[in-house]
Amino acid sequence: MNAQALPETHQTLIDRAAAHARAYLAGIRERPVKATLTGEEIRARLGGPLSDQGEDPIRVIDAMAETGSGGTVASRGPRYFGFVTGGSLPAAMAADWLVSTWDQNAQVFVMSPISAVVEQIVAEWLKELFGVPAAWSVGFVTGAQMANFTSLLTARHDLLRRAGWDVERDGLFGARPIDVVVSDESHRTIFTALRMLGLGSERGRRVETDAQGRMRPDRLRQMLRNGTGPCIVCAQIGNVNTGAADPIREIASISRDRGAWLHVDGAFGLWAATSPSRGHLAAGIELADSMATDGHKWLNVPYDSGIVLTAHAESHERALMTPAHYIQTTPGAREPRAFTPDESRRARALPIHAALRVLGRNGVAALVDRCCALAVRMATRLAGHECVRVLNEVVLNQVLVQFRPPGGDDEAAAALTERVIARVQDEGTCWVGGTKWHGQPGMRVSISNWSTTEDDIDRSAASILDALHAVR
Repeated sequence: MNAQALPETHQTLIDRAAAHARAYLAGIRERPVKATLTGEEIRARLGGPLSDQGEDPIRVIDAMAETGSGGTVASRGPRYFGFVTGGSLPAAMAADWLVSTWDQNAQVFVMSPISAVVEQIVAEWLKELFGVPAAWSVGFVTGAQMANFTSLLTARHDLLRRAGWDVERDGLFGARPIDVVVSDESHRTIFTALRMLGLGSERGRRVETDAQGRMRPDRLRQMLRNGTGPCIVCAQIGNVNTGAADPIREIASISRDRGAWLHVDGAFGLWAATSPSRGHLAAGIELADSMATDGHKWLNVPYDSGIVLTAHAESHERALMTPAHYIQTTPGAREPRAFTPDESRRARALPIHAALRVLGRNGVAALVDRCCALAVRMATRLAGHECVRVLNEVVLNQVLVQFRPPGGDDEAAAALTERVIARVQDEGTCWVGGTKWHGQPGMRVSISNWSTTEDDIDRSAASILDALHAVR
């Protein structure tokens, strides 16, 4: 159906939304990065009682877009450095518009052949990019949280099956306990996943880390030395504060000696595997049993976009598949529902497909390398000030900073750091987040956006130093 054949209201809505989107994108580089409307102001504009008869759709879209111009954080812009958040590539964003337009349920092949086939294509590309065997299975979930959950769900199934227990049928009552070993620096999504799986968020044993947050293999070996029975080891690539990567190859060897399942949380750090200059940080991932990553963080595709990869394709499917009399399967086709916990869902693989086709192998590597180089530039710009301490080795895209007055103690450093962060967020040139590192407040700068330039880094560094001068 061509555009002229659409109902007038439908066409007007599409045109209006596109115009609002163009205006928003045109101003994204120079607008304040913070939201300029308060929660109360947003509620005043968009709230109130629900009408009996409904409202004019044009007015609804206009009100939403006008409120969104000030009620959103410019997280897709080039100077948002919070929470390891990427910004959508234009091609990925355009593909996501098509996903919404097509309105497909990417659950089974018969409901959306393009979604099922593109998932398989993208899965093959990702395995090639990360350097893992072609036999691995891949699922497309909401984010790194559900990728970690699905990986550990698969691990729970596989380990208990080997122990003679059907956990899907009989639950955990009476099953052999699973020994869970995590890094002392594991991300909270690991603990949330363990809680949801009935394995206990605080039951796992924590392995000591080094000064950069890397798991210490010698401590892991001691912890696993005399263990027996089912065991999961959780490592990571890309510490959320420092960007550091656990030594996966050595951890994999120790885990295999114990007969343990090795899961790697690579929410953003796994993308280092695509870069010749950073690939050493992911060395050994092909020896893992499962991995989790997030397409939004560093591939720069729209939310939601989590990815789970596992070496145990059969266990991956068996942990998730529940027969349903009404589900129609297609002989020879890959059925997407076999690889994710959810049923009805959007076609998440299509924006990833667009991003990978536009970037190519070299473009993905260049995106990773450019962000890492910009992180080094940020650290260099800040480190020249007498009150600035860069706390990490800048090995990826993370810069961890503390502000300490000359001669000041930890309490003075904590207070100054918190004041600088608040000032930077309020001023709006860039956005940085606060964190805790070794018990002390720190400022975390996460650079993951394709559109960030050297000028953006220099402007942001100047803004941070101006904030320091203002609050001292």
